[in-house]
Amino acid sequence: MGADSPTRPQPEHKDNLPRIILIVVLIVVGMVARFLPYPPNFSPIGALALFAGATLGAKFRAALIPLTAMLLSDYWLGMHALMPVVYGCFLFNVWLGSRIQSRLKPLSVFGVSVAGSVVFFAVTNGACWYVGYPHTWAGLLSCYTLAIPFFQNTLAGDLFFTTILFGSLGLAQWRFPVLRVAHS
Repeated sequence: MGADSPTRPQPEHKDNLPRIILIVVLIVVGMVARFLPYPPNFSPIGALALFAGATLGAKFRAALIPLTAMLLSDYWLGMHALMPVVYGCFLFNVWLGSRIQSRLKPLSVFGVSVAGSVVFFAVTNGACWYVGYPHTWAGLLSCYTLAIPFFQNTLAGDLFFTTILFGSLGLAQWRFPVLRVAHS
């Protein structure tokens, strides 16, 4: 080829390889973490959903992370009637993460993490009340009262894993400035 020959375009898949690796790693981490012995509802899935929504751009790719991790691990852990509600809450976390994509500041990350935990608590326990408790004020109060320890674990887990994920991203961006380009 001569000096005046046009350069060949690089295949697009090379540009996507780091993103694909990140998606696979997050799915595997989310799936494996569900098998670890930790308190009920202390889980990385909500934080993974927020992180995916905030960092991956395309909502479809971001949604793949919590949904695939949940579906694959639920295959072994067991399916249940409220799975669509739980999965929907994690999709909401993906959406929340996408809202802070351009401003990944600690306060924004903290805010969406708390919001995701509160919505998860309210929605999943509303569904739990609907299918498993008397449809009375006493049944509703009983359901939400009994769920408070689970909410505490959800909030603690979301804040813990969100801190690890977003903190790791911040550290990586500080160490490798080229990573900042995608989120500046």
